[in-house]
Amino acid sequence: MSFIATVREDIATVKRNDPAAQSAFTIFISYPGLHAKWMHTPENWLWRHGLRGPARVLSQITRFFTGVEIHPAAQIGRRFFIDHAMGVVIGETTIVGDDCVLYQGVTLGGTGNEDGKRHPTLGNNVVVGSGAKVLGNIHIGDNVRIGGNSVVVKDVPANSTVVGIPGRVVRRNGCRVLTERYDAKSRHESMPDPVREAHAWNREKINDNARRIRQLEEQVEVLTCMLERRGVPVRVDASAEDGPTPCDNEVSASGR
Repeated sequence: MSFIATVREDIATVKRNDPAAQSAFTIFISYPGLHAKWMHTPENWLWRHGLRGPARVLSQITRFFTGVEIHPAAQIGRRFFIDHAMGVVIGETTIVGDDCVLYQGVTLGGTGNEDGKRHPTLGNNVVVGSGAKVLGNIHIGDNVRIGGNSVVVKDVPANSTVVGIPGRVVRRNGCRVLTERYDAKSRHESMPDPVREAHAWNREKINDNARRIRQLEEQVEVLTCMLERRGVPVRVDASAEDGPTPCDNEVSASGR
């Protein structure tokens, strides 16, 4: 894909994602996130062709002018957009899919001094909110939304929303996730079962209603006893034969 075609595609991406975007010329000269992405292309070319020193120097120059540090070895997909680009760090072994959006202060980093793949992999159409940290050799599925200032340190399934420290899935496929299950050994999050979660929610509500009904029955029994003491006739329901009422208990106690 030619550089001109890439520039046009990226400017269209900005217009689609940023409601404050103005003309194509203004976007071209005033969006440092685009400048960092465009400069990453020659930096990555130098890195892949063994010129790693110049690649690193050029990336630091880009960082100085844009506030964005993208390692020359990072793999960046198409239509990648960094909005309000400042303080964004993308590590060496990071892989970013197509149509991803990062906001200011995002870190796609590692968790230690391990070798090999040690940075996250982002799928397609991922949005990472401002200040969020995605750390370690983890996989973020397609269409994931990561809330601002979240810290994500484990895999996230596709079509999910993650928030918190540490990050946890709160929505999956448009449904709220009540509990999150995670297999640390395989680093794979279990798929939430919406039927089971709905059943658990219904069971909890049924138990709450049962407790409330018992409380109301006890209050009715107390009121019935008070009315009987005042000589007010009260129709006794058939369910009263099931056991003694509080009034019966008081009468039997007084007759001892």
